[in-house]
Amino acid sequence: MTPAPLAARLSIPSGPLFFPVTAFAPDGGLDLDAYRTHVRAGVEAGAAAVFACCGTGEFHALTPEEFETCVRAAVEATAGRVPVVAGVGYGTALAVRYAGLAETAGADGLLAMPPYLVVAGQEGLLRHYREIAAATALPVIVYQRDNAVFAPRTVVELARTDGIIGFKDGLGDLDLMQRVVSAVRTEVPDGFLYFNGLPTAEQTQLAYRGIGVGLYSSAVFCFAPEIALAFHTALRTGDDTTAHRLLDGFYRPLVELRAQGRGYAVSLVKAGVRLRGIDVGEVRPPLDEPAEDHVKQLARLIERGYALLEEDK
Repeated sequence: MTPAPLAARLSIPSGPLFFPVTAFAPDGGLDLDAYRTHVRAGVEAGAAAVFACCGTGEFHALTPEEFETCVRAAVEATAGRVPVVAGVGYGTALAVRYAGLAETAGADGLLAMPPYLVVAGQEGLLRHYREIAAATALPVIVYQRDNAVFAPRTVVELARTDGIIGFKDGLGDLDLMQRVVSAVRTEVPDGFLYFNGLPTAEQTQLAYRGIGVGLYSSAVFCFAPEIALAFHTALRTGDDTTAHRLLDGFYRPLVELRAQGRGYAVSLVKAGVRLRGIDVGEVRPPLDEPAEDHVKQLARLIERGYALLEEDK
């Protein structure tokens, strides 16, 4: 684990937050050499943190043993240069187990994804995430999406919980997020972190920035780090002209392409990594590969994105 507290290292990120894909070999097993290459490339390209084995990293498809191996490999590949945050999920008992595996593997923090299948009430959700936080020394970021949707008062209680340092939104309800931010700001001392966790988060980040959510996940960074970094820099410096050019010419078409297939938030990203020269293999079931024509469209779109960067020079 890196020595500096995770919250401090994430508060003012030097670059995009990197969610690497998990590399699989042709036989379906882990390809750790390709995975380490992918993680190192992201860190060298300017990632501020590595979020290993999360949604883009197919957490759902990994055994506990594979999960620990991948987190350890990410820690080794980053070599302490940036923090490593590992995904945890399923029911409370399994989430606690994954937290322990991540801690053993040397992770710096956890992204706690929604519990499996059930739609729980607010008290049950609060108890679930508090038990995860109590079971580990690692700081926890709670991920809102799907069946884990929080009332503002619940997020206030999460923010008051020792070990919970942040809240990532994958729901996209800006009215709710504004009320969450306002409630926590009113009730809890400064320091709680907020993340935009929507797929292709750059598409909505200008709006999220307006309500005080400055951090976001970047799937694009997996396969086009220069584009993601240029957008991140434009946001940080207030260069809305560049941000709008990338949104109009690259990100909006990417979102429209992603919407053409189920699971493309992962499988299309993985195809992009392969297009850029790192053979990370295919996705595991129940996801499947994107259509060949869609991969060709992605290749043209990546070229277009890099051409947009040249217009700035």
